[in-house]
Amino acid sequence: QVQLVESGGGLVQSGGSLRLSCAASGNIHSINVMGWYRQAPGKQRELVAVHTRIGTTNYGDSVKGRFTVSRDGAKAAVYLQMTNLKPEDTAVYYCNAVGVTQYGLGTLEFNADAFWGQGTPVTVSS
Repeated sequence: QVQLVESGGGLVQSGGSLRLSCAASGNIHSINVMGWYRQAPGKQRELVAVHTRIGTTNYGDSVKGRFTVSRDGAKAAVYLQMTNLKPEDTAVYYCNAVGVTQYGLGTLEFNADAFWGQGTPVTVSS
């Protein structure tokens, strides 16, 4: 089973920075797409940023120019560097992985499902 564990959330003042980390475990060979989504109280979960295995990235419009997503393929990890944080960035941030290839018994096993972390809260005070 694939597990994603996030860290790095917390309380920060408006204009500050935070770095989120997410590590995947579970006999991981590779992951096609890793990234971050967030959900604010009373709102739907939305895309923050995703990073593909070949290096392409995609960002939500509200974070472009302020957030940077990166990956460490060897560690099956994804990071989110958040700068110039605003109160509207306050949300629970969830790590996501899609298209996971795991080591099986003498073979590689591909799972097209989406996996989610438990979420890490980010609060930006004005």
